[in-house]
Amino acid sequence: MSGLPEGGALDATGASGIGAARTTTLVTGPVRSGKSRHAEDLLRDHSDVTYVATGRRPDPSDPEWSRRVRAHRGRRPESWRTVETADVPRVIAGARGPVLVDCLGTWLTAVVDDVGWDDLDAASAAVARQVAQLVGSLCTATVPVVVVTNEVGWSLVPTTESGRLFQDELGRLNALVAGVAARVHLVVAGRVVDLSDAPVVPQEPRPRTLDA
Repeated sequence: MSGLPEGGALDATGASGIGAARTTTLVTGPVRSGKSRHAEDLLRDHSDVTYVATGRRPDPSDPEWSRRVRAHRGRRPESWRTVETADVPRVIAGARGPVLVDCLGTWLTAVVDDVGWDDLDAASAAVARQVAQLVGSLCTATVPVVVVTNEVGWSLVPTTESGRLFQDELGRLNALVAGVAARVHLVVAGRVVDLSDAPVVPQEPRPRTLDA
């Protein structure tokens, strides 16, 4: 399996289309699949990586989350720089070396947290704006970018409206990023499947041609 993308052409708009994010690799998969370790391994030969941690910081009231954060930190080389922020486009725009974003699920949570979970219409509108900026930053990136995300749509449909919003929005976001990324890797049960050359589902239904 090849590692990071070597590059590709932007489409006429310079912002969308298959492979438009010519330096981006999307790594997706379920919980505990090994996707974060795989993403880190893709950048193992780079000492100047900027690691964008989009999740909340360690919290004494949540020891399990704190252990997760410490485990992630312990795997990173000391030369890597960690930035704890949800402003991924700003980091990508200013990067001079590879960027690893982990992950889109916690990034989406932060976007909705800023608006609040009580007004889901406002949350959806905010997500749409932020997603457009995020995808645009990937399409204009000039450094290697590895983005980790979660597959949360393989389980039951959430019983709450806010849970369904999160599941739906993350599913759409994953499809958008996968649609422009140069490479897409699916990690399941510690195995990596390269989806880079797999067909892409069109965002809109194709016109039907009726038989005469």
